[in-house]
Amino acid sequence: MDDADGVLLFSYGTLRQPEVQLATFGRLLGGCEAAVVGYRLDWLTITDPAVIATSGSDRHPLLVPDSTADPVSGTVFEITVDELLAADDYEVDDYRRVLVPLDSGEQAWVYVFAGASGPVG
Repeated sequence: MDDADGVLLFSYGTLRQPEVQLATFGRLLGGCEAAVVGYRLDWLTITDPAVIATSGSDRHPLLVPDSTADPVSGTVFEITVDELLAADDYEVDDYRRVLVPLDSGEQAWVYVFAGASGPVG
């Protein structure tokens, strides 16, 4: 895959914020509603000053594996490989990127709790 190819990124948190998109990708993203299954939503206190400044908050949502949880709603974006790497740079070490199934049947990258079991992105 070259950098012009698109990849899917699912966001349930700050990557949906216009100010975070502009700071991370240099543009606003167009996306559509989706949901991820097999995870539940929890919260994390962020200590990275740059991330807090960009997002406007030190409290960020976090996906934790839970096969009994209701689907977590969010937005799926088609981005470039370079933009995916920029998202990796934005996310703090408490998150890791994994490929997950969406309720649509597609697969998308998403950031989950780094302590969670599952494939590493």
